[in-house]
Amino acid sequence: MAKLRVGILFGGRSGEHEVSLLSAASVLNAIDKTKYEVVPIGITKDGRWLTAEHAERLLRGEQQASVLPTPEKHLRAGDPEATPGAAVLATGESVVVPPEPARREAGIAPFQTDANLRRASDRAINVDVIFPVLHGTFGEDGTIQGLLELADIAYVGAGVLGSSAGMDKDVMKSLFRAAGLPIVKQVTVLRNQFDRAPKKVQKLVESKLKYPVFVKPANLGSSVGISKAHDHKELGPAIAEAAKFDRKIVIEEGVGGKRNKAREIECAVLGNDDPKASVAGEIVPCKEFYDYDAKYLVEGSEAVIPAKITKAEMKTVQRLAIAAFQAVDCTGLARVDFLMEPKSRRIFVNEINTMPGFTAISMYPKMWVASGVSYPELIDRLIRLGIERHEDKKRNQYSR
Repeated sequence: MAKLRVGILFGGRSGEHEVSLLSAASVLNAIDKTKYEVVPIGITKDGRWLTAEHAERLLRGEQQASVLPTPEKHLRAGDPEATPGAAVLATGESVVVPPEPARREAGIAPFQTDANLRRASDRAINVDVIFPVLHGTFGEDGTIQGLLELADIAYVGAGVLGSSAGMDKDVMKSLFRAAGLPIVKQVTVLRNQFDRAPKKVQKLVESKLKYPVFVKPANLGSSVGISKAHDHKELGPAIAEAAKFDRKIVIEEGVGGKRNKAREIECAVLGNDDPKASVAGEIVPCKEFYDYDAKYLVEGSEAVIPAKITKAEMKTVQRLAIAAFQAVDCTGLARVDFLMEPKSRRIFVNEINTMPGFTAISMYPKMWVASGVSYPELIDRLIRLGIERHEDKKRNQYSR
């Protein structure tokens, strides 16, 4: 029986390029190669697609002297020097990927636009399913999913709508609110509004919310651009920082008030039309909140799995995680993050992440391991779910 050809798609143009390399390295290391033929497909930071013969070795940080003169370094999230896109994708041929189905076999067919790409245009990237391990912009926001839909190829994870809705914190919260899920108070403003009338925007926020508040770009991941504003003096700079990354800025009232920090609870969801939730975990950040530095650069944040909550609270978190997953029309996988008020123990849905960190030590796989699903089996299930979703979509008619 022929092996399934699985394309592991990694890298990308987002600020989470290095995190993607870590996730891809873990998947490549753990995937069952007796079942699957693996095709590493990388996207450089400038957006070039490459198929690299030595991508697996390079992803593991095993640099070749002929490729890189610098001393060997192993991958570490948030360390661009240890995970330069040019180094990881230094070998192999460039390909251009058109949004059209391959004519002969399942796969994405490269085409030539330049004489330098002629060798690559001779063959398609023929795969049965794509496993995108892309985080953030241009990977988790529906854009790559749209390309794969146009190319009529199966892929792991949420579709275009689920991905884009899950990426936009303003739209996400609107869908959560419509589904009756408990969320914190928020205000959304546009960058142009703040540019034209910063004092008016600050007055609006302060009329709706109490300090402290969290200020976030609506469309970004890994807590990039997020600040906690404790008072009026900090609010303006926090909005200006978030405005560097997106035209929409979401400001949310902090859970716990000025004296208490919210507990950060997470739950993993797996499935398509009948999703299941894992046991919940808790992140105890080493900093005031779980920002990019606490996630990737500074040691000391602690993951507690299962979370130290009551059985009733665990059931509530699992129920809300599945409801959030369905509210944004998600499929495949997602990690749903919660905030718990420390005194009242009220639980709020914070956000959904449709392509969570996927290293063997990331929260999403660890919560499933604690629920009895091993990392390799999790990869198996996700691949099957991606193919199942693609087969189901083939039942649709697009003309009468």
